[in-house]
Amino acid sequence: MTGTRGARRYATDVLALVLLPLPLLAAASAGVLASSGAFAGGGAGGGARRWFGGGRAESQRADAQAAKDAAAAAFYELDTAQRGLRISMETIAAVDRSPAAGRAAQEFAALGRRIDEVSREYIEAVDRYDLDRVDLDSATATGARTDLTRAKDALVRVKGELERFEQGIGPLLATAETQLARLAPAVERARGALLAASDALDSVRGAGLRADDLAARLAALAPELTRLNEGAGRHGVAETLHRADRVLREAEAVRAEAERLPERAAEIDRRLVSLRTRAQALANRAASVEPVLSELRRRFSLACWQDLQPVPEQAVEGVRRAEEKIGEAARARGEQRWADATALLGTVRALLNATDEAVSAAGERLQRLNAVSKDPQQEIDRTRFTIRDAQRLAMDGRHTPDPRHAGPLDDAVVRLDRATGGLEGRHPDYWHFLTELEAVRASVARVVEQIREERGSGH
Repeated sequence: MTGTRGARRYATDVLALVLLPLPLLAAASAGVLASSGAFAGGGAGGGARRWFGGGRAESQRADAQAAKDAAAAAFYELDTAQRGLRISMETIAAVDRSPAAGRAAQEFAALGRRIDEVSREYIEAVDRYDLDRVDLDSATATGARTDLTRAKDALVRVKGELERFEQGIGPLLATAETQLARLAPAVERARGALLAASDALDSVRGAGLRADDLAARLAALAPELTRLNEGAGRHGVAETLHRADRVLREAEAVRAEAERLPERAAEIDRRLVSLRTRAQALANRAASVEPVLSELRRRFSLACWQDLQPVPEQAVEGVRRAEEKIGEAARARGEQRWADATALLGTVRALLNATDEAVSAAGERLQRLNAVSKDPQQEIDRTRFTIRDAQRLAMDGRHTPDPRHAGPLDDAVVRLDRATGGLEGRHPDYWHFLTELEAVRASVARVVEQIREERGSGH
């Protein structure tokens, strides 16, 4: 029975040594090896050890051994907790560079020093007492139990501190683990996007389109792919995630543009044809401006058409420049400079719009002057109605109008009368009459808008 008990104690000491961190293993080994000497038999016979000291001494020895076993268990639990927490801290350090993560690392380092301290105290207590000594006295056994219990309590306290620290870093760890969980899928999506972009470019080239600018953009992503393949261990998780997202966006943009390129080329071809046709039609219309001006000069005063005198030359020049830009756009299309072709076609459209407006202005001017010269009363009545409608709105719910509204409306009446009076004479300025009445209606509309805004806001 005593041999069995001694074997169990020896196994417990060996287990404690196996579980010690490597730096502490050498320090603790001496004590356990000394304890193992009891199994050498102490003599040539090597048989079972004899126990001395009576029942009380054996009881105290057993209490001391129980304290030693409890301390070994506490040491093992603390070491296990520290190892697990170290993995958590490495996870956070790989992802998080925030001040909070830095403070957590400092706190963990301080806990590590505290763990080293209590571990050293535990090992020294184990080494201090040989509980298997034949002549172990009661005082030594009692001292061993006291020191080992003290060491065990210190180990338990530090383990509690470790557990509280682990709870405190919970949010940091959760965020880090979430980012790590995103890492592999993000890198894989980026690689897939690069492959899809490359396939789209190959397809476009197979259709006879070079897409040199897209190929250059895709080639510029090659160093980024190299860094992705080097992994987060070299570049960090956060930077790798950011790089994967950027590569994904840029590769998808290249793929999308490559897939649209055939349609873009077809659209440029359609616009070239359409704008050529429009330029030719506008050139024909420009030729009709001079007869219109001739009639304006013959029937109306100088003020009614003087500003239109440059239109014929402007129309010819506008069409000429538009046709020149169409030629440049066609050459850019032939060279597959898609961006240049698109920009040039935009310039052509702007030139043709400006020329179209100038050519149309002459015909519209003649049409409006013909109408007002036959019946100016229609414009007068239209303007007068606009003024009266605004006056009714200004007086709605009031005994007297607000001066801010009445002043502009009274001024509109004066301007209308003055413009109407200007029609008297041999060669009235009908164009001034039309533009003045338009200005009067615009000023009245502003007063109406002001009244409605003030009433809508409760003023």
